[in-house]
Amino acid sequence: MPTSFPPPTGDAEAENTLAAIGEFGLISRVTRGRTQPAGTLLGPGDDAAVVAAPDGRVVACTDVLVEGVHFRLDWSAADQVGRKAAAANLADVAAMGAVPTALLVGLACSKDTPVETLTGLADGLWAEADLAGVGVVGGDVAASPTLVLSVTALGSLEGRSPVTRAGARPGEALALCGRIGWAAAGLAVLSRGFRSPVAVVGAHRVPEPPYAAGPQAALAGATSMIDISDGLVADLGHVARASGVVLDVRSKAFEVPARLVDVGAALGVDPLEWLLTGGEDHALAATFPGPIPDGWTAIGTVRAGDPRVLVDGRPYESGTAGWDHFAR
Repeated sequence: MPTSFPPPTGDAEAENTLAAIGEFGLISRVTRGRTQPAGTLLGPGDDAAVVAAPDGRVVACTDVLVEGVHFRLDWSAADQVGRKAAAANLADVAAMGAVPTALLVGLACSKDTPVETLTGLADGLWAEADLAGVGVVGGDVAASPTLVLSVTALGSLEGRSPVTRAGARPGEALALCGRIGWAAAGLAVLSRGFRSPVAVVGAHRVPEPPYAAGPQAALAGATSMIDISDGLVADLGHVARASGVVLDVRSKAFEVPARLVDVGAALGVDPLEWLLTGGEDHALAATFPGPIPDGWTAIGTVRAGDPRVLVDGRPYESGTAGWDHFAR
């Protein structure tokens, strides 16, 4: 159902809000002049978009970001929030061994939301979509007292079978591609009221998922794969349960970055904890029966046994294993 907003009030500040330009004025602003990839057969402007699916199947996923829960606009610029929202979904597509093809966006916000904030979100969404070679093909806007951004990503398997969480087998290697621990360290820094080191804080604001590594792993014979969004130990637990195996992580496989060592020393945190339990970096973890592809690092092994994740042969007991929205 279309959302109606009151007409302009004449107040200068109000003229810069969503109430002044309305839903369709906003849509015009965030879509004008944007370029779509060849796979977008029909972009924004009609009842629905049309995206090519030559494989005959479509990979689809959705994530919802809520202000005050997933992001804070006093910690991150609007374009950084947009990039983060897109990245969370594009990484899920990559984790299936698929190539992203399109993004759809749902936005809910109050009529008093500054237009600059909304165009910033759109700029970030488009920027991250461009990195992955896709377009923002459509979406919706609704009224809400809380700013909510919902992104749906579509992808193509290009004729391959999907790489799920359920294929790991004993004797295989467990490997990782992408950085982990950085976003958690950045969150810890921001939570203490600091804004530096910039590289660490920036990792929390904008993740850097290795999109191409997903299809690469699929082509290399990966038997299972997952996006590390809630923490390595927590997310590997999903693979262990789905596959019915033990995943044994070797802590010595990780080279803790010097910057995280410094931040950990300043905050009194063992940086290895960030690597094992920190989320939102959106690295990829996968299991391989044969050689590990270039760019991936072996971090452990798959063993037979009751499904669980071990660190150096023992259950991880140093605090929480990762993020859980509804844990107390």
